[in-house]
Amino acid sequence: MRTISLKLPQRLIEQVETRAKDRRISKSEVIRESLETSFRTPGSKVTCFDLSADLVGIFDGLPEDLATDHKYMEGFGE
Repeated sequence: MRTISLKLPQRLIEQVETRAKDRRISKSEVIRESLETSFRTPGSKVTCFDLSADLVGIFDGLPEDLATDHKYMEGFGE
């Protein structure tokens, strides 16, 4: 197997390390599996949730139904 080098943002490094520790596999294996999965699903798209998943649930004091109750959107964008 050949070796490559790449730069990753800190949040991805932390996610890779956590996944590797949880599954008791190497960080390299986590990255290989992710790449293989990505290449197996052609045309797969990254969603807004994928990009902001690390922000879900970090804010205190917000209503529990903020995402589902339409009253919070009244007047939005006007």
